[in-house]
Amino acid sequence: MKRLLALLATCATVLGLTAAIAPQAAAAAGCRVDYTVTSQWTGGFQAGVKITNLGAPVTGWTLGFALPDAGQKIAQGWNATWSQSGSAVTAVGVDWNRTLATGAAADVGFTGSFTGANPKPTAFTLNGVACTGTTEEPPPVPADGTPVDINGPLHVCGVNLCNQYNRPVQLRGMSTHGIQWFSECYNAASLDALAKDWKSDLLRIAMYVQEDGYETDPAGFTSRVNSLVDMAEARGMYALIDFHTLTPGDPNFNLARAKTFFASVAARNADKKNVIYEIANEPNGVSWSAIKNYAEQVIPVIRAADPDAVVIVGTRGWSSLGVSDGSNESEIVSNPVNATNLMYAFHFYAASHKDNYRTTVSRAASQLPLFVTEFGTVSATGGGTMDASSTTAWLNLLDQLKISYANWTYSDAPESSAALRPGTCSGGDYSSSGVLTESGALLKNRISTPDSFPTG
Repeated sequence: MKRLLALLATCATVLGLTAAIAPQAAAAAGCRVDYTVTSQWTGGFQAGVKITNLGAPVTGWTLGFALPDAGQKIAQGWNATWSQSGSAVTAVGVDWNRTLATGAAADVGFTGSFTGANPKPTAFTLNGVACTGTTEEPPPVPADGTPVDINGPLHVCGVNLCNQYNRPVQLRGMSTHGIQWFSECYNAASLDALAKDWKSDLLRIAMYVQEDGYETDPAGFTSRVNSLVDMAEARGMYALIDFHTLTPGDPNFNLARAKTFFASVAARNADKKNVIYEIANEPNGVSWSAIKNYAEQVIPVIRAADPDAVVIVGTRGWSSLGVSDGSNESEIVSNPVNATNLMYAFHFYAASHKDNYRTTVSRAASQLPLFVTEFGTVSATGGGTMDASSTTAWLNLLDQLKISYANWTYSDAPESSAALRPGTCSGGDYSSSGVLTESGALLKNRISTPDSFPTG
């Protein structure tokens, strides 16, 4: 942090963290800070802080502020190195955002706890100089806009999935079951219900590679995936294209197929705003280095046609960040995939995966961009009794960390993980209480609550 020529004068709309600045470079004559409380729950909250440089370019920055209430404490932060001493909070820029050109912005944030009141900080400093301006709320999200209308093309910023305003967002949605088995569940009526009644932000398209999937008819399955991408786009939902490898667990077994498939769908969908690529569903029985090798061969194929889309890589141990194999996220942190606009998949089944998995996600989320591309409310078999308590704990955590998710499954499969009762897909009702399973009722209730997509 040598040449901090910064001028940042900021004002904030969010709750909770302003940081004290280190006296290491000359300082800031023009900056803006937007502080926003993105969510709040009993005793806790999440806040986002957007720092916009209105002055000369800055290399290295420290943001400072004081939490207005003694009961406010920072629990976990991202996109900066956070510290707190008494009421004083400091956030120091990290490698990927420490340089701010004139007009550039850095998005940082944290989760915190509070007792009593939870007022917002109003005075911020950058490199020891007070940011000027007025505290403003971000402009309201258009009430009638779809998720894609509001957020536009997505990208990764730091450890977050961010929208066209460079603000962190959380997508909440549903995954199909295998489209080779439940194709009748994915039609105009069902996707209308998902978009309008469930208010889903995304549709994950699970295209199995084996198990009577892609390998049996590459052209046919590619066409079906593209059709579902178009149907999601028409309804303003994001489409997560899932190359659903499961058995065998080494994704390199399907390397040639993956290159062929992703070259085709990326070329065809490159101009769309709603497409996200998931290149390996659940690697298992294979090392992280082998998964990384696969990713670094497939991603360039996508980038050749679609240089900007978000790509999600599966992780070791059935996309458990290695936890199900007795490992953890450290192997990825120390040896990340060499690519940009990249996220890492995490999967859980609430009745099987509990506190130790949640602890890993809480810790990893400050270092890795995570996307829960699949989860279930039941056991890892896809069956058994729904664990409402563990599911709620998981969804609360994902909301707090702003991690996007897709539930398994939007189907009428004869298993308790399915959201729809058997026989539903032969009719036209995909939303009423009579067609929802216990899991479906819980998920529809969570997903249909209003999104809070920041636009300022």
